[in-house]
Amino acid sequence: MRHRRTPGGSGTPLLLVPPAVVGVLFLLVPTLAILVRAPWSSLGAIYRDNDVAAALKLSLVTSLQALLLSLVFGVPLAWVLARIRFPGLGLVRAAVTIPLVLPPVVGGVALFLALGRNGIVGRYLDDWFGITLPFSQHGVVLAETFVAMPFLVVTLEGAFRTADRALEEAAATLGARRLRIFTRVTLPLVVPSLVAGSVLCWARALGEFGATVLFGGNVPQSTQTMPTLILTAFQHQPEDAVALSLPLLLVAVVLLGALRDKWLRPAAAS
Repeated sequence: MRHRRTPGGSGTPLLLVPPAVVGVLFLLVPTLAILVRAPWSSLGAIYRDNDVAAALKLSLVTSLQALLLSLVFGVPLAWVLARIRFPGLGLVRAAVTIPLVLPPVVGGVALFLALGRNGIVGRYLDDWFGITLPFSQHGVVLAETFVAMPFLVVTLEGAFRTADRALEEAAATLGARRLRIFTRVTLPLVVPSLVAGSVLCWARALGEFGATVLFGGNVPQSTQTMPTLILTAFQHQPEDAVALSLPLLLVAVVLLGALRDKWLRPAAAS
């Protein structure tokens, strides 16, 4: 009786396991360090002294507003990039993805040069409408939107490109108008990717620091978000910074635990 040989290319190369383990530890240990070194017995006093409630509320409000702006402008943008061919499409796509690789601090400088009082657009907003965006809550929202919206656009663009167009064509033959097809057929097809992109976008906005501190400012109870509060605390009392990191870590864990299996995997597979 002959024994079948296992194909040489099957199975997991053992040389890949050690670097994979190192990669997991590299990503996991810093998170565990926060939990181990957190001053659990002093959390209440630290949160009261640093006015965490105001910073956390501002972070939640501004990040949700940034998500709303990203949905309003990012969903149509993703559809255009996926479905319309026009000269300069590659440049537009590159412009959309620049904030993904641009250092956030550089993003803050760019926003300041564009929308500041002397910026190429901001000067007109100030002269014509009296609108000053830097160092305001609106500035915080715009900074978060700038760095977070590309996550939504990139996620949705792929979903729009691979969505089954047969259903859209069937709806068109039945007399449905383009906007109705988009809202009733196209969007439902990409709901998993829409939710996954929205979660990534909101999480990125919630944790944004570099562009926010440069363009929005870091004034307590005005423009100070949780990330900027953590930096301020770390400069004076590192132990407080550890405690202040816990709420954002909790949000991240809850989001991943609640949505990963239900939304992120289907979106990645689509």
